[in-house]
Amino acid sequence: MSITELIGEATEYDKKKALEVKKPKSWCKSVSAFANGIGGALIFGISNEDEVVGLIDAEHDAETISEQIKERLNPIPNFNLRFHKTEDGKKLIILDVYAGDQTPYYYEADGSLMAYYRLGNQSVPATPAKLKELVLKGSVASYDSLKSKYSFDNMAFTKLKSTYKMRTGIQFEDSDYESFGIIDEEKNLTNAGALLADESPIRYSRLFCTRWNGLDKAPGIVDAIDDKEYSGGLINLLQDGTDFVINNSKKAWKKTTDGRIEMPDYPERAVLEGLVNALIHRNYLEVGSEVHIDMFDNRIEIYSPGGMYDGTKVQERDLMQIPSRRRNPIIADIFNRLKYMDRRGSGFKKILGDYKIQPQYHESMQPKFNSDNDSFLLVLKNLNYDKSKETKSGDKKAAIKGGDKKAAIKSGDKKVTKKTQQQYDFILEFMNYGKEYGIQDFCDLLKLKKSRTKVILKGLIDENKIEIFGANKDRKYKLR
Repeated sequence: MSITELIGEATEYDKKKALEVKKPKSWCKSVSAFANGIGGALIFGISNEDEVVGLIDAEHDAETISEQIKERLNPIPNFNLRFHKTEDGKKLIILDVYAGDQTPYYYEADGSLMAYYRLGNQSVPATPAKLKELVLKGSVASYDSLKSKYSFDNMAFTKLKSTYKMRTGIQFEDSDYESFGIIDEEKNLTNAGALLADESPIRYSRLFCTRWNGLDKAPGIVDAIDDKEYSGGLINLLQDGTDFVINNSKKAWKKTTDGRIEMPDYPERAVLEGLVNALIHRNYLEVGSEVHIDMFDNRIEIYSPGGMYDGTKVQERDLMQIPSRRRNPIIADIFNRLKYMDRRGSGFKKILGDYKIQPQYHESMQPKFNSDNDSFLLVLKNLNYDKSKETKSGDKKAAIKGGDKKAAIKSGDKKVTKKTQQQYDFILEFMNYGKEYGIQDFCDLLKLKKSRTKVILKGLIDENKIEIFGANKDRKYKLR
């Protein structure tokens, strides 16, 4: 018997050895997380070690599960209970919880409400940003459609107007401000408008670009060759980001009988599509985290805050069959009007297609897409990179895999236990590039005291995976 046979099409699941009647939070938090995400299943009667123990009174447990969900979850999610009997007569309960459209789904106890979401294979309390996103989703609203706190009269949109004219041949009219969604019906500036203004007042709408010296971010004689921080409207960020990549990459060419073939390090349209995707679909509720372009000798990594809008993981999807679901529909519509993208959600296809038509392309150079609950990472391979020129130093640099911030933890001189390694991985999965964290964030995450948490964080600092700055109570941590 396999887990897949029990849970069917569900990709998220939890196992419970028995129903803890006196500790409903131990499993109800997973119900909340599944309903707030893409759905999932709880299997009662199987231990964490996959030992099938069965339930003594499955029918009574099923009634208790149903009662507890109706009593503890607010609102009540859509769920289904079913039984499974093993060949040796043991009974299991499978609780299917379906993705809800009335988010957030809270666990209610002692007069307090707590919403949960999935982080890795655990159900954890929703962060403030995640909770805001769930509230917007449940109210069928989007961040970019909301009224901003800024005045339309204080904003200029010369870049939007000139780009619209240049790319479409059509003059931007005053009436277009409302039809584009830059202002609402009451003439209030929307968040979309604030993000598109020439001097965007939204501080965390920035773009960090770095051309690193080598194959990773590990310190050397020269850490970075070029480093830029851009701010302003989204159109400015898009153009500045593409210019940075062009200025820090090369274009080889070879003669043919009737001319020459150009061979760029990175296909221009693939870079454009990747950056458009990062700017349009990022989660702007994630304050303190920005879009990053990190260029290395052999690849570009484009990172943006916020995973897939539907909660799925892009690496588990068929890239040619992903439908268009937009976290920021107004911004997406404006970029469509500017002819930077289309409404059919074909960005992934264009990136893959643009690579395949390059003369240097082979399958090992296929772009990589990776996402989790809070981040999205696109890795574009350098088509002209000569792997034979890599320096095999034998140190931890050689163990670092492109796009994998958890790689090479074990490659240092100091060995760690399996449990500590798992804690390292959990911290790195939790953290987002560009975002700062306090010691209490990790204490809450690991459910450990500060003294032990500091020891674990020091291990990551020693391995150059995270960095620390500030002193005493103001001390913060972030990914390197």
